[in-house]
Amino acid sequence: MKTRTIYSAIIAFAALLIFYACKHEPPPVSCESLGFSISAVKTDALLNTSTGSITVTATGGNGFQYSLNGSAFKDSGTFTGLAPFLNYRIVGRNSTGCTDTLEVNIDSYDPCKAVTINVSTTKVDASVGQSNGSITATATGGTGFTFSLNGAAFQSNGTFSNLAAGTYTVAAKNATGCLGTAQVTVGTNDPCAGVTVAITTTTVQPGTNLSNGSITASATGGTGFTYSLNGGTFQSSGTFSNLAAGNYSITAKNSNGCTGSTTVALGASNPCAGVTVTVTSTQVNPAQGQSNGSITASATGATGFTFSLNNGTYQSSGTFSNLAAGTYTVTAKSSAGCLGTKQVTLTAVNPCTNTNIVITETVVNTTPCVTPANNGSITVAATGSSGYTYNINGGAYQSSNVFASLNAGTYLIGVKDLNGCTQTKSITVGVITPGPLFAQMRTLITTRCSSGTGCHMNGGSSAGYNFDKDCSIVTYWSQINGACVTYTLKKMPISPQAILTTAEKQIITNWVNAGHRYTD
Repeated sequence: MKTRTIYSAIIAFAALLIFYACKHEPPPVSCESLGFSISAVKTDALLNTSTGSITVTATGGNGFQYSLNGSAFKDSGTFTGLAPFLNYRIVGRNSTGCTDTLEVNIDSYDPCKAVTINVSTTKVDASVGQSNGSITATATGGTGFTFSLNGAAFQSNGTFSNLAAGTYTVAAKNATGCLGTAQVTVGTNDPCAGVTVAITTTTVQPGTNLSNGSITASATGGTGFTYSLNGGTFQSSGTFSNLAAGNYSITAKNSNGCTGSTTVALGASNPCAGVTVTVTSTQVNPAQGQSNGSITASATGATGFTFSLNNGTYQSSGTFSNLAAGTYTVTAKSSAGCLGTKQVTLTAVNPCTNTNIVITETVVNTTPCVTPANNGSITVAATGSSGYTYNINGGAYQSSNVFASLNAGTYLIGVKDLNGCTQTKSITVGVITPGPLFAQMRTLITTRCSSGTGCHMNGGSSAGYNFDKDCSIVTYWSQINGACVTYTLKKMPISPQAILTTAEKQIITNWVNAGHRYTD
């Protein structure tokens, strides 16, 4: 019984506390006394990307939350991944439900505008038939350069080694992605130009029906000679033993690959004594970096000729095809084994030497206040060659000559023909001029709504919008018409400014009836 009495007292005391708290509840706090407001800092987007951002902060209360373009409220005031040339509506609120609104426009910027990347190169030509050339590139017009050869992956080092003769495109890219290019031709260094390899021999004649003869050869016209017998493997020694009677072909090759040949007869009269085999040739030089050259040889001084290229297998035809730039030794051998040689140098021909590609363009300028904002385009035409592909701002080449979805700005258009010859041209996509009705509308708004509260000008954003930007006028045409002409909204301009005259109202009506667009 005593315990129940204590519980009853406790319950009564708690009820008394609740009653007192309810009777003395503090009065609600007004939004005006809190002074709630929001402010924003923006970062514009990189050209042709959605990299803009807005950071919103609030004062006046606590428990702040933010909404972008009507999205769900969130605690963070940071919004990223924003596209350019759009107005973003930010709403902020605190824990007591106070709200504030502002609009932020994201612009774009081109980090490469007015930047010229100059690429300088030095080269080392390749030896004949080898890939030992090199290109070293440097660049100016920025910092943090990386380099690419013929469209390959970019690297920090500007040196490219192990190159064969040919034409190469070196690209330099700075830390902000701006590009510059240079074409470099790696030539051929012929170590055999002006070099004559002469061979002298001593012989030991073989016994009758025996293979005990020998030939010892020595050569001049270079160093590091090796020797070959009858087109066999080259060896460091010039002595060939265990030879039977017959005719033998000796070839000497120096350390640079230059060769000379002679014929030696053992054990019989020399069928080539007094015979001079003369080799003549015609040639087709290859295109740079390709193996489409050829040599056609003929010989006089004997009969039954076969032909060999660079000591290879003899063949009945004197034509050798699919040859790259370099120096070649053609040998003609008669039916009696008499030899004659000729060195032929094939020089790479640059297919772009006499090519002049001319670029012409058709530009569609961007139209403001429509979606999408990047509605410009460039259509390219090229003359001076054939088989064209096209690129923009140094990107991959494509078969289409149309580049659409462009923002206003300057673009570098490239054209490449079927031989790899290139040409570039800087082309600007502009912004179309406003239509005459809109221009009149813009002048009217600027003149009659340039000051005072509620005018939506000079930064004023009554009702959450302003007319400092052309696209705000296009977006809120109905509000303008309702406030200034039909008076279905609060009359504008606000007193003491005079309302619009009939002629001024007609300017608005003409524009609205025409479609209330920027281009009207």
